[in-house]
Order: sequence, then C-alpha cells, then structure tokens
Amino acid sequence: MFVKEIERYEQVRADYEQRIVRRMSPEDLMARNEILFSCHSCAIEGNTFTVDDTRALYEQGLAMVPAGRSLLECMEIADHFRAFNFVVNNLGATFDEALLREANRLVTEHTLSYRAPGAVPGGYTTVDMAAGDTVFGDHKALVARVPSLMASTARAIEAGEVHPMVLAARFHGFFEYLHPFRDGNGRTGRLLSNWILLRAGHPLLIIEREDRERYIAALRQIREEGTDEYLVTFFFEAGVRRMEAELEQKRRNSHLPPFVF
Repeated sequence: MFVKEIERYEQVRADYEQRIVRRMSPEDLMARNEILFSCHSCAIEGNTFTVDDTRALYEQGLAMVPAGRSLLECMEIADHFRAFNFVVNNLGATFDEALLREANRLVTEHTLSYRAPGAVPGGYTTVDMAAGDTVFGDHKALVARVPSLMASTARAIEAGEVHPMVLAARFHGFFEYLHPFRDGNGRTGRLLSNWILLRAGHPLLIIEREDRERYIAALRQIREEGTDEYLVTFFFEAGVRRMEAELEQKRRNSHLPPFVF
C-alpha cells in the first residue's frame, strides 16, 4: 500500500534534502522548525499565536508577551519549546512510556493546572475523556493499551520494514484514539510522530493550522470506519506540500529582481 505516495514523497524529499537541508546550518534549520512546528501544533488546539509571535517568544522568552495574546498562550508555546527540544535531543532513547510521559509532562507543565485542576502533567487520565464532538472510550481500558502501542511501535522502528511516514501516521492515529492524558494528547502525539521521522533522518512533519479540518476528519475516519488509510495519505500530502512550498520559495527568491535607481 501507499506505493505512489511513497514514491512521490521520496522524490520530493531527495530534492528538499539537497537544496534546503544541506545548504542551511543544522542549528538554524532546527530553530526554524521549532518555531514553525510549535506555532502550528499549538494553533491546532486553539492557540492564537502567529509565526511572528512565536518567533518573538523564542528569541525574547517570557519577557515579551505579544499584544492581544494571553499569558496562558505564552506558557503553552514556551512549554512546547521545551518538549520539542526534549524530543529532538533524545532520538537515541527507547520509544517507550517514559519517553511518552516525559514529552506530555513538558508540553503541559505550566498549563494543565488551569485546564484540569488536580491533574498531573505526564500522568495518565483518571477519568473518561471527551474532545470536541468525540466521547472517548473507557479510560482504564484505553490507558491499558498504551504499553502495547509503544512496544509494537518500537519493534517496527527497529525492524525498519515500514516506511517512517506510514509508521508515524499509524502510531499517531492509534495514540489519538487512546487519548490517554488529561490534556496535550494532540501536541504529544505530533511530537512523538516526529520523533519517529527525525530518528529515521526524515524532515519534520508540520501540520499547519490551515489543514486542521482535514487532519481532524482523517482522525475521525479511524473511529468511524476503522481505517487509518486517510490519515496516512494526509501525512504524505502534508509532508510533500510543505517541502514543495519551501522549494518554490527557494527558486523564487534565487531570482533577483531588476535593480534600478
């Protein structure tokens, strides 16, 4: 399955690696990715920070709160920065519950008390969950399946027989189905999916706020139709679209406009 999607993705990825990744310093590239990923991942959950707001917070820290933004939104972005750096700096770790729970702890550390008083960052939910129009299953049964999800994904990572994008999407879909934390499930799931991609040497997958409805619809298909095919296809399309957009920017900005006095 996904033969055409993999072929197209790999063609674009080869060009992207050659013309974008290898021509930027690793530090600058990762800083840019951290800003973009944090902005869009939090925006999917309702955060109103723009890319410029996120860049300003990245550069100046909490000394600067953008006009019209709440302190809670600032803390959410700042927490995401810390979680992002934890994930990026632990690509050699074991893909297990410890990694998962620490990522969730960091991503909710300074905001969970406002949204779920009494809940513990990085701790599994102790109540049944609902989000948007979705009522999730019995929380005890769902949380009990987290260890097998992490273990089976870890085995697939080591085996290397499944394309990283397919594996990242399938992990993400099943994780969101389980929804094991009181808050930050989406942000945590997107971080761990990118751990899979980055460990395999692939570009970061950024699901942009403009794609939120398609992304949510693809996740919904897992619950309604019992298939993750839509989500896997969405992951490939989002990855290709981002790489192609940046390559086009590179081409366009490499042609100097007429210089006149």
